[in-house]
Amino acid sequence: MTNQNFNEVIDRRNSFATKYEELTEKYGRNDIMPLWIADMDFATPQPIIDSLHRCIDTRVLGYTTAPAEFWNAIADWLRRRHNWQLERSDIDFLPGVKKGFGLALNYFTEKGDKIVIQPPVYHSFHSVIEGNGRIVVNNPLLLTADGSYRMDLEGLERIAAEEKPAMVVVCNPHNPVGVQWQAEELRTVAEICSRHNIILLSDEIYGDMVLDNRTHIPTAMVSDTAADVTVTIGAPSKSFNIPGISSAWTVIKSERLRNGFFAWLKASEFDTAPTCAIAATTAAYTQCDEWLDSVLEYIADNCRFACEYIKNNIPDVSANVPEAGFGLWIDFRKKTADHDQLCRLIIDKGHLAISGGTTFGEEGAGFMRLNTGVPRSELLAGLERLKKAFE
Repeated sequence: MTNQNFNEVIDRRNSFATKYEELTEKYGRNDIMPLWIADMDFATPQPIIDSLHRCIDTRVLGYTTAPAEFWNAIADWLRRRHNWQLERSDIDFLPGVKKGFGLALNYFTEKGDKIVIQPPVYHSFHSVIEGNGRIVVNNPLLLTADGSYRMDLEGLERIAAEEKPAMVVVCNPHNPVGVQWQAEELRTVAEICSRHNIILLSDEIYGDMVLDNRTHIPTAMVSDTAADVTVTIGAPSKSFNIPGISSAWTVIKSERLRNGFFAWLKASEFDTAPTCAIAATTAAYTQCDEWLDSVLEYIADNCRFACEYIKNNIPDVSANVPEAGFGLWIDFRKKTADHDQLCRLIIDKGHLAISGGTTFGEEGAGFMRLNTGVPRSELLAGLERLKKAFE
């Protein structure tokens, strides 16, 4: 397990990899290096591969029913890694985090309802909300002088009172800025939601990926109030590099929220885990702790390496090591005030594809997100291309 070589370069072309398949559509050319979409280039842990092989080797891919081992693996993982004590009845399967968000949105809210997000934030929050006939209400994060972010809790209170939203969405840890929210601010968000009868949806897909021995704090754990208003969605997909297998989970401690939603999922079999999801998730959560610890150490070192490289080689550009995840949020605002020009420089002069900051909301103008979840040689090659874009 721990002998995996994270420096190994794996050619992912011709494997249906989104990072290559959508280059022309998103960047206008396919002769550029892709360090944009948030999956890693490391080989999936061998126990997961072995478990998938065993499933395929049966040669019969029939209907599936997840065994107790599957549910216990999820509950034990959340207890072992995050000190979250759960019952089997608190947990249900979802066919992916983004899909799960759409399902929760459709169950807990109505068309025309207002949904609060905190940009710059994962772009699909906006698209799923609007695509399902709801209205996005932005409560932007506050950028501090040292380049870190905090929630605008006063703004959230005002929006809750004036706009009367049906749901508040928190990204915990936050993508793309890499912040692990602390218990005090999460408690405040939950209290605001409780006072105004708002559902709190917590996307915790990066919960396993806090760096440098930090602790992930599940939103629903911070208080009884939080447990009563929170719908949590998480997955093994980021942690073990298996987003191509649609496997996610939802945890809801509140019976008043849980019972109806879980029954609604069951009625249409949204909660039925397919063969590969059962195999991969069970193996990930029971056999891959050591692999995850190792990859997090590698990613943290990559982030430090990238920040130091940028500091020493690209004047007027800066980045902080994230608290969680493998996305490096880079500040180019001293380079140019024209975000479109910034993107074109990096694409056409650097021959590099990274995620434009405005993808995450207009608050991301002047920023870009670079994926550090790659072998060090690939990261260095990408940084050299970034440097070339400004020479």
